[in-house]
Amino acid sequence: MSVVIIGGGQAGLQVADSLRSGGYPEAVTVIADEPGLPYQRPPLSKDYLSPEGSPAPLPLRAASFFADKEITLRSGVRAAAVDRAARAVTLGDGEQVDYRHLVFATGAANRALTCPGADLPGVHLLRTLSDAEALHADLAAARRVVVVGAGFIGLEVAAAARARGCEVTVLEFAPGPMGRALSPVTGAWFAAAHTRAGIRLQFSEGIASLEPGMDGRVGWAVSTTGARYRADLVVAGIGVVPNDALAAAAGLETGNGIVVDAALRTSDPSVLAVGDCASFPSAHTGARIRVESVQNATDQGRHAARTILGAAEPYTDLPWFWSNQGSLRLQIAGISAPGDQLVTSGDPESGKFSVLCFRDGRLAAVESVNSPGEHLGARKLLAAGISPAPEEVAVPGFSLKSLARQAVAAASPA
Repeated sequence: MSVVIIGGGQAGLQVADSLRSGGYPEAVTVIADEPGLPYQRPPLSKDYLSPEGSPAPLPLRAASFFADKEITLRSGVRAAAVDRAARAVTLGDGEQVDYRHLVFATGAANRALTCPGADLPGVHLLRTLSDAEALHADLAAARRVVVVGAGFIGLEVAAAARARGCEVTVLEFAPGPMGRALSPVTGAWFAAAHTRAGIRLQFSEGIASLEPGMDGRVGWAVSTTGARYRADLVVAGIGVVPNDALAAAAGLETGNGIVVDAALRTSDPSVLAVGDCASFPSAHTGARIRVESVQNATDQGRHAARTILGAAEPYTDLPWFWSNQGSLRLQIAGISAPGDQLVTSGDPESGKFSVLCFRDGRLAAVESVNSPGEHLGARKLLAAGISPAPEEVAVPGFSLKSLARQAVAAASPA
């Protein structure tokens, strides 16, 4: 009756925790390929890279958690193969672990640079604690930093490097920042804010090659336009790919991740997948998506545990995201799409505002800048299916927080 979880990140540990909270009595084993206690990844590109930061890991759970909950943690060992007929996982050291239910929480891996010079010393990716330690050490001596990619990770690193006094250039092949996640309105505001902070943003300009300096380390970044940028350090933040190879080798259906149904089961009902590696049918977009966020990892972890415990309801939790880029705080509720009607609430000149995204006249997503109260209000409204009218948002003094408070009060019994 055992459950085996492959992956020691947010999603995997949440499955284990929720199984025990739900009364699951049998063995639970977590297989984590990194050594030591599982840790939180979001701070690696934020707090740890700040001038005052230190890449000391922040555990996802205390060491006592595993003993207290009677959860076996196998850290520093990888899952090498899955035999679904025998219901067994073979580890890298040759040991075999049997399962009744198997959960893939394998996450995602950085998309690596493939240009000439990508293997030069001083070229960094950022995903693991060891990545953060290496980048933290190199940043201490760097004067000129080139970041490839203007997504969340790229801009978080760029802001941290600029706070250290570095000259920072960001190369982004797309015409604006964070294009996969943000509306053009909010993206343009962030571009202007980072430019005012002294970060050079080069849009519609990708990386063609990296060249060594006199010391053999990276010294130059050459863009797709032929421009050359001095660089003591280069960080690539060009997205991730789901870790679905092990699942595919086991004969499970994959496609931009491990394909699961609304209850997070794979094509084998005894096997589930959660978090960054899972491609699931979204109740909010009507399409199959894969979401890379702490919220999705933890909520899907809870849901997978309920599925194992016998529940059958679909996963419908609202997706939400955040990114701290220096002093700039971005929070997103829901998922926007090209063609959404965009209405701004608040004053962008003040540095505190929200952009509401309407689809077919209904609120679909909200992007909030330095406005945590509005973000929380947006989450409550979207989760409850409550939508203001677009023209209502344009009225001075409109507040998502106030509207959510009114909606909660109206729904409460007298």
